[in-house]
Amino acid sequence: MIDLVATARSFFAPGKGILAADESVASATKRLAAYGIGAGEEIRRQFRDLFLNAPGAEEYLSGVILFSETLLQKGDDKKLFPDSLSARGIAPGIKVDLGTEPFPTSPNELITQGLLDLPARLSEYKKQGAVFTKWRAVVRIDGDQLPTASAIHENAKRLASYAKEVQSAGLVPILEPEVLYEGKHSRARSREVLAETFGTLFSVLAEHSVDPASVILKTAMALSGKESGKQDAPDEVAEDTLTVLMETVPKQIAGIVFLSGGQTPDQATENLAALARAARAMNARWPLTFCYARALQEEALALWQGKEENVPAAREAFIKRLAKVSAALS
Repeated sequence: MIDLVATARSFFAPGKGILAADESVASATKRLAAYGIGAGEEIRRQFRDLFLNAPGAEEYLSGVILFSETLLQKGDDKKLFPDSLSARGIAPGIKVDLGTEPFPTSPNELITQGLLDLPARLSEYKKQGAVFTKWRAVVRIDGDQLPTASAIHENAKRLASYAKEVQSAGLVPILEPEVLYEGKHSRARSREVLAETFGTLFSVLAEHSVDPASVILKTAMALSGKESGKQDAPDEVAEDTLTVLMETVPKQIAGIVFLSGGQTPDQATENLAALARAARAMNARWPLTFCYARALQEEALALWQGKEENVPAAREAFIKRLAKVSAALS
């Protein structure tokens, strides 16, 4: 029997965090196209191998969130990715939601799909080596109109149903109610929406009898909208983010991981450092770490360009960024 609480806490080993490498086929294709890299299953396998089998990544990573396709693929070492990660002490995880669809009563908002066949898929993913899971909900800010309370509540219900199924399957759930960076909103509005989102989520989790001790919360930071023209100082981001978390997130959860969500690599690193400082100053009641995708991959992808001869330089850039993000935690 897996100790879910111990597994959840293991992701917060000092200096370590999680790589989000769970882009869907469509998202991976779009990501690679931005660097002039072609599409297809093999190029996606190479994309995954670039990061998952980078020598030295195990010094900084406690886990990696994979896409379902990647669970069944092999790296250049001819080993299945979950096996090669586990052998290096990195826990393999899996994104289990099936993307978003418009919310019927508020079509400009999105709700997340994937509950119908979730128990069967969880059983299969566990056999394939996954030890934790992730489900992402999307919260969009548009002035005072969005988000609506009904969309937040519907996504919270689905996150709670997901978490309950995952715990029953003997896996750790990461819950990601992402308040989007896109928009013209202020940081104060972002903080307000984060508070409403977390308040609703943890109330609904309690209603569903989800055990908080093995739950990991993945969250955005309190940031002014990307189109607002405002660049927040890291200490401002940290103070607003930590304050709202301290006010709304129960102390019993295993920990909190931050997403980079469209921030540049330097911005995500500097904000994480400020968050870590603020957490110590405010005596935060749970451990914090990173769960970054683009902020860890961007520099490496720009160097790689889909070419085998560029793999060493790209991996070096990846490890350098990992080392900076890890150092930001201390």
